Amino acid sequence: MSILLGAIYVVFGVAALLIVWRIITGPSILDRAVAADVLLTLVMCVLGAEMAINHHTRTLPLMLIVAAVGVFGSISIARFVARRDGGGR
Repeated sequence: MSILLGAIYVVFGVAALLIVWRIITGPSILDRAVAADVLLTLVMCVLGAEMAINHHTRTLPLMLIVAAVGVFGSISIARFVARRDGGGR
């Protein structure tokens, strides 16, 4: 079981580093926004894996907050880009 946990930690760690790299070097704000959404999804996956490994549901409210932040952040960025491009009034 400890080898499996180590593999999970490595996969989540590498994914997080790649996502942060995309946020830093993304050529446009939309690329950065998508990468931020993926990072929030990765955080939710890590919290879900932690809940499954430790057999509890204490972090479920935190997962709901992270999901809400992701949705509201995406909506805000979409509105900002639409106004900047002249599509929304």
